[in-house]
Amino acid sequence: MVLQAITPPIFGDFGDTAGRRPAFIISFSIYMVANLGLALQRNYAALLVLRMLQSAGSSGTLALCFAVIADVSVSSERGKYMGILGAGINAGPALSPVLGGILAEYLGWRAIFWFCLIFSGAWLIPFVLAVPETGRNVVGNGSTTATGWNMTLLDYVRSHRQPAPRPDVQQSSPKPPLRFPNPFNALRVALQKDLAMLYLYGTLVYLVFILICATLSTEFSAIYGYSDLVIGLCYLPYGLGCCSAAVFQSYALDWNYRRIAHAIGLTIDYRRGDDMSKFPIEKARIQPMLPVLSMGIAATICYGWVLQAETHVAGPLVLLYVIGLCVTGSFSILNALVIDLYPEAPATAIAANNLVRCLFGAGGTAVIEPMLAALGRGWTYTFWGLILVVFSPMLYFLARIGPRCREERRLKRTRDSSSSTGSTE
Repeated sequence: MVLQAITPPIFGDFGDTAGRRPAFIISFSIYMVANLGLALQRNYAALLVLRMLQSAGSSGTLALCFAVIADVSVSSERGKYMGILGAGINAGPALSPVLGGILAEYLGWRAIFWFCLIFSGAWLIPFVLAVPETGRNVVGNGSTTATGWNMTLLDYVRSHRQPAPRPDVQQSSPKPPLRFPNPFNALRVALQKDLAMLYLYGTLVYLVFILICATLSTEFSAIYGYSDLVIGLCYLPYGLGCCSAAVFQSYALDWNYRRIAHAIGLTIDYRRGDDMSKFPIEKARIQPMLPVLSMGIAATICYGWVLQAETHVAGPLVLLYVIGLCVTGSFSILNALVIDLYPEAPATAIAANNLVRCLFGAGGTAVIEPMLAALGRGWTYTFWGLILVVFSPMLYFLARIGPRCREERRLKRTRDSSSSTGSTE
């Protein structure tokens, strides 16, 4: 999880400058090499180092996925795209424990890494062949032709078969100079007042999600004595709730955006996007999240006490579905707001979010077992549920100061752009 926190700022900044395609290809190549090594290694030290490398490769793609959403959609329809992305991301926690349990039980644990290698390779081939570049810094709104490694392989082959273009026809604009990715850009984003509040509260919501995931297998094994395969099946309600949240999110965010736009008399521009300086985007995102998050907090507290009472397994499984629906759904909505608040470098903004939450997540997973031993299951999950309640006023303050912070950033970008143009002249 430490590598999962550190790596996305590097890939995020690289993706914002060099383009999404190169960043995706490098990230997945690292992941594939790590999986090959994991499938072949023979000692614990190699396992640990290669798992860190595997995490570094895979975690870089998360920020890039959200950045692609920012590239291809405007705020008024972003909920729909975020819902599709969320369903894909959340299918992992639902399916991987089951598949991993089957592979480990019948083929051995090395089969897990062979599967990851084959699966990621099967994804990378069509991506290299056909998925176009979307980075605004490289292809603008899509009217600029990609060149070099930002081209798909099919486009590259076609360009070499076609006759040379006439000199009076401009095929592409000059690409920005490639620079070494600066991970400290993510730190600068995280120190913005409104984003810092958003990151902190989103991290607390994420902690509830990750701590339940991390302890589910050990708690169910201790209470019910299940095998690895059966415990893997117990993750399915949780994952199903996560995927259901993605569907809810896609409708709720876009509906509330349209509702507020109508209330303030704003005509939505689905082509160029709306002027966010005149739109309370913080309010539009937070409003549909509050009732859902309240249900998630109640379900988290109930989950702890149901485990404490060691009831029939149906009780915690139902609550796992509700937690996946409400807690993960709330976290996904906050991710959408991150992109809305920092559209000029969305991959870097998501990477900063990932940096904060994964560092806290690593600390949380280190203390959760001692907490369970000292407080018991009921009070441990009650504590984390009440943490979300205590810090929830941050969402109110975020909605109040957010528009002012966004306007300050816009004015600063304008001044920086003007000074840069003046110095060039």
